[in-house]
Amino acid sequence: MKLLVVEDEALLRHHLYSRLREQGHMVDAVPDGREALYHAHEFHHDMAIVDLGLPDMGGLDLIRELRSQGKTFPILILTARGNWQDKVEGLAAGADDYVVKPFQFEELEARLNALLRRAAGFSQPTIEAGALCLDLHRRQALVRDASLGLTAFEYRILEYLMRHHQQVVTKDRLIEQLYPDDQDRDPNVIEVLVGRLRRKLAAVLETQPIETIRGQGYLFAERCQ
Repeated sequence: MKLLVVEDEALLRHHLYSRLREQGHMVDAVPDGREALYHAHEFHHDMAIVDLGLPDMGGLDLIRELRSQGKTFPILILTARGNWQDKVEGLAAGADDYVVKPFQFEELEARLNALLRRAAGFSQPTIEAGALCLDLHRRQALVRDASLGLTAFEYRILEYLMRHHQQVVTKDRLIEQLYPDDQDRDPNVIEVLVGRLRRKLAAVLETQPIETIRGQGYLFAERCQ
C-alpha cells in the first residue's frame, strides 16, 4: 500500500517511515500540511496518517482540505490530545480513526490494517476469491491451504489487485507500490512480475483471475470478500 505520513516531529516521522517500510508499504513522509497537499495531488495514496499538531496549517485544516479536494482514502489521526472533544472534532473533519500519543507501533499498525480492510470492503484479516486466499497478517497467498510461494513483489502486486478487485489498475500505480524511487521505475519490470504471478495462479486455479486490459493496465476480475 502507498501511505502518506504527515508528522512534523523528525524523529517520529523517521520512525514511522522506517517501520511502515519494513511492513512492506510504500511511504511518503512529509513534515507539514503544504507538502502533504502537494504529494496528495501529485501521487496516488491508499491512506494518510496525519498528526493534528502541524506547524503551518493544522491537521484538522489539512484533513478538511483533502476531503474538499475529493480525496477519499482513509485518514488516521495521530494526536497528543486525549480528551474526547478533540477526537470527535478530528472525526467530524473527515478522519476515520485516531491513535493517541504516545502509542505502540503495533497499535497503530492494527488500526491502519483495519482501516485499509474496511476501505476495501473487507472486515476480516483475509481476502478470498474462490479458492484463492490472502492472509494479510502473514503476507501469504494460499490456494486450498497450500502456499503459492510468491516472492515479496509478486505478493504485493496480488494484494493490491485483490484490494482493488474489479477495478483497472494502471502500471504506474503498481510501480508506485513497488518502487518509491523514480530512478528504479520500469514498466517492463511490472510486465515480467505480473507474468510470473499469472503463471503461478494458472498452475493451481481453473480460471485466470488477472486480466490484461490493453493500453490501460490490469484487472483482478473475480469478486473478493
